[in-house]
Amino acid sequence: MRLTDVVAVVGGFPVLAGATLTVERGEIVLLQGPNGAGKTSLLRLCAGLLAVERGTAEVLGHDLSVDRTSVRRHVGLLGHSNGLYADLTVADNVRFWGATVGASQDEVSAAMERMGLAARLAHVRVARLSAGQRRRTALACLVARRAGLWLLDEPHAGLDATGRDELDATLREAAASGATVLVASHELERAGSLATRTVEVAGGQVR
Repeated sequence: MRLTDVVAVVGGFPVLAGATLTVERGEIVLLQGPNGAGKTSLLRLCAGLLAVERGTAEVLGHDLSVDRTSVRRHVGLLGHSNGLYADLTVADNVRFWGATVGASQDEVSAAMERMGLAARLAHVRVARLSAGQRRRTALACLVARRAGLWLLDEPHAGLDATGRDELDATLREAAASGATVLVASHELERAGSLATRTVEVAGGQVR
């Protein structure tokens, strides 16, 4: 993944103002910085959700200046919103998101097992889950998607100690298998111990 002097604009405001960042496969990179620094915008741009106004952005071999739609199939984005369907069960949600990349039922089941959802919670509707259980479900959806690039915004929020440990182990396994991981977090001790390196985002730039 390579971003060079990237500018992105939302509502006439440059949320990214010349951001440059290179991340190799297998890296876990922590993005740190104050609220409004551009961390979330950086993740959304890498997911193909923000247009590149100027500069160059290549993500998983896709030139986002030319086509920012095709990359979305290969990226897993977990933001502050979990992106779940509240009226569906845990299993239905994981199955739905897994189906977008052709995941098998075995892969869906393994993703749920990985995040501690396979037993009593599998057939519970998301609307009835606690905040932590919803976060686990969203992470299971991400595991099932087999993303080449993981983009996580405050991923530990709402998780208990066991869930945090399971998430960290999952991210290390993903990186070890060749995925690239970007984590935006204010929990610097937790995320810092997970990351292979840390970069600072400020004023829409990477420093």
